[in-house]
Amino acid sequence: MTTVSRMSTTGWVLLCAFSTLLGFFLPRPRREHPDRSGGPTDEATFLALHIAAMAAPSLRAGLTRESARKAVRHLRALLGTSAIAVTGTDGLLAWDGAAGCHRDHVPEHARAVLASARPRVVAGDELTCDTPGCAIRGGVVVPLTVDGRVVGALAAYDTVVSAALARTVIEVARWVSGQLELAEVDSSRRRTMEAEMRVLRAQMSPHFVYNALTTIASFVRTDPDRARELLVEFADFNRYALRRVRDFATLAEELHCVDRYLLLERARFGDRLHVTLRVAPEVLSLSVPFLCLQPLVENAVKHGVAAAGRRGEVRVVVSDAGPEAHISVEDDGLGMPPERTRLLLDGGPPRGEPYGDSHGDSYGDSYGDSYGGEEGGIGLAGVDVRFRQIYGEDYGLVVESAPNAGTTVRLRVPKPPRQ
Repeated sequence: MTTVSRMSTTGWVLLCAFSTLLGFFLPRPRREHPDRSGGPTDEATFLALHIAAMAAPSLRAGLTRESARKAVRHLRALLGTSAIAVTGTDGLLAWDGAAGCHRDHVPEHARAVLASARPRVVAGDELTCDTPGCAIRGGVVVPLTVDGRVVGALAAYDTVVSAALARTVIEVARWVSGQLELAEVDSSRRRTMEAEMRVLRAQMSPHFVYNALTTIASFVRTDPDRARELLVEFADFNRYALRRVRDFATLAEELHCVDRYLLLERARFGDRLHVTLRVAPEVLSLSVPFLCLQPLVENAVKHGVAAAGRRGEVRVVVSDAGPEAHISVEDDGLGMPPERTRLLLDGGPPRGEPYGDSHGDSYGDSYGDSYGGEEGGIGLAGVDVRFRQIYGEDYGLVVESAPNAGTTVRLRVPKPPRQ
């Protein structure tokens, strides 16, 4: 809800800003002969929007010395003033234009604005300088805000300060504030995703780690070479899963992680675990959310083999579907009633509550644990949430299951548009 609210506010700010800017800079069309031929008015409109678009990417990085330096010349072109400055709360960040003799005056001009959070006009003695022929006679200094906090100021200097220029500088400052607010939203989203990833990693099943090490230990005396091989694979798996936080990996990298995981599980289960992987090579380079595939396979192994207590099969199919890649992870284990599948994506029932029906038919606590419960590793719920956050509500996981008929988890990954 917060993001929607911020986006709506920013859209309103953009509308106000550009309405004012275009009204200030563009010639008013004659009512009796409105301009419908793509003449000077349309060209000026395009130019104003183009300049704003050039400044926006830098501002979306947040208010820093580097972002201000990149954006300031575009902002001056948008305003058309002799000089312009951007400050933070600790001083000048960037200056562009003539009249460098006033550069050192900016922090003093901004100080009152930062304290009061109100625009002000500077003139007279506040602009006294020793440069012969300096044409600067006034300036407009406007606060830049993010979520109600003053984070800096935008100052424009020119030979004449009119009421129209003051209004325009205020609207441009509001637009800049909107971009900075979006930057804060982006930063908050990144921090949230990184925190979620750290939580997900911390939730990686301790049972898998314990079982893998126990399996390796069992080979130490009987087959030392095999034990060394498995230890290397275990280290490779953990190196990938626990490396520096990032948002995406290639599908090839995710499948390599799955392969390392399955190698360790096959050493543990032996002939009880049969795995089939079918992957379309043309989608191997596709970017997917980091560590999204292994949790699904781990859940299928735990339910399809460990929980069933018999030989089980896990099938991983990755296919090219035009604008998307389709991934399915299937097991032939216990399955569950269809009405219970929604619980999987909500994190599972309370621990200890079976997935059985009212007649007492239980499909096992082990199913709940492996499909999103406390001991179930990362679980389906975490992957589902991440896919919906990244790609939209239409890209959540789809779970299909029935009692004694196994479970299939499907997901879709949109391909990036061709450049």
